[in-house]
Amino acid sequence: MATGGYQAHVFPAVWDRYGAIRSVGIHLQYTRKKRRNYCNKGVNNSVIQVYPLSCVYNKNTHADSLRDASLLLSVLMLMTMRPGRPLLFSLLCCTLLLTACNKHIRRAQGSRPQPFFTPAPADNDNMLMGNPSKATPDTASANNYLMQKPYYTLCYNRSTGKPNWVSWHISKDDLGSQSRANNFRPDSALPAGWYHVSDRSYVGSGFDRGHNCPSADRTATSAANSATFLMSNMMPQAPNNNQHTWASFENYIRSLVKAGNEVYVIMGSYGSTGTGSKGTLTAIDNGHVMVPSQIWKVVIVLPDGDHDLARMNSSTRVIAVNTPNINTLNSDWTQYLTTVDAIEAATGYDLLSNVADSIQQVIEARTDAGK
Repeated sequence: MATGGYQAHVFPAVWDRYGAIRSVGIHLQYTRKKRRNYCNKGVNNSVIQVYPLSCVYNKNTHADSLRDASLLLSVLMLMTMRPGRPLLFSLLCCTLLLTACNKHIRRAQGSRPQPFFTPAPADNDNMLMGNPSKATPDTASANNYLMQKPYYTLCYNRSTGKPNWVSWHISKDDLGSQSRANNFRPDSALPAGWYHVSDRSYVGSGFDRGHNCPSADRTATSAANSATFLMSNMMPQAPNNNQHTWASFENYIRSLVKAGNEVYVIMGSYGSTGTGSKGTLTAIDNGHVMVPSQIWKVVIVLPDGDHDLARMNSSTRVIAVNTPNINTLNSDWTQYLTTVDAIEAATGYDLLSNVADSIQQVIEARTDAGK
């Protein structure tokens, strides 16, 4: 969870992978560790939206009482807007909020790079549940580098040559009859000057090119399936781990979708040194790609519907699995069930940061029963 501070941002329009405009909004948030209070006005077909934001204002290091007052006054004015009020009044509220935020950015950032603003997520967004590591598309954050793609979002780590985590949504619309593309290739979207892991980087290593977002989760179109074969979506994975344990778990997840659910998935790996079919290694590709010791996944299961964050409650099913990256593990994925809390403790991530804290405290501590 973030340390205490105000967060404020005006979001531009956000498009989903189907080309539909989702939302535009003005938001202000005050956060404390494991506690959030929201004061938001969103514009999305005139419906108020509630979303966490990302222009972080840390009152402990950059605050002055006048700016605090300006921010809070702006929120109070925004909260008084009602249908029929003069447009000038609404514009004045927005101006006050923007002015306060702009002052903060100039004073707090100084000569540092401008902050990255995460667009407000909407239903079915690949990052609806949150940004686990507060990744940004700033090349200065080379080991926490955000790459937002149409079919999944990932946090890339330049030092390890693989993603820290990948996040995506699956609905019945994502599952079709498209055949497997098998066109493994470097990701040309990585910054110039970075090493580009290639389709040959894993050859002879004893490890599979293990998908984070699986090919079979994106079978609606050829473009969707092809996108999963970018090497930025891969990690060195022990063959039996990939082809049996994880394949079984992935099939189970898709069966939930076919049964009338939609799911949000976050997957990643951590640690170093795994055991593949040719023995134990710490790195492959002449040290360019690190071999993880653990591979994890968190799945949030919701019945098909709308307003997904608002539908989350303490009974929402969350499946968390964490396996060792070895070639001799049990093929039954239920043997590796764990809690979100345990994965967060191991990684330092806040996996469901957009979910209300009171709900997180319950669902993150619970171990799912399995199948």
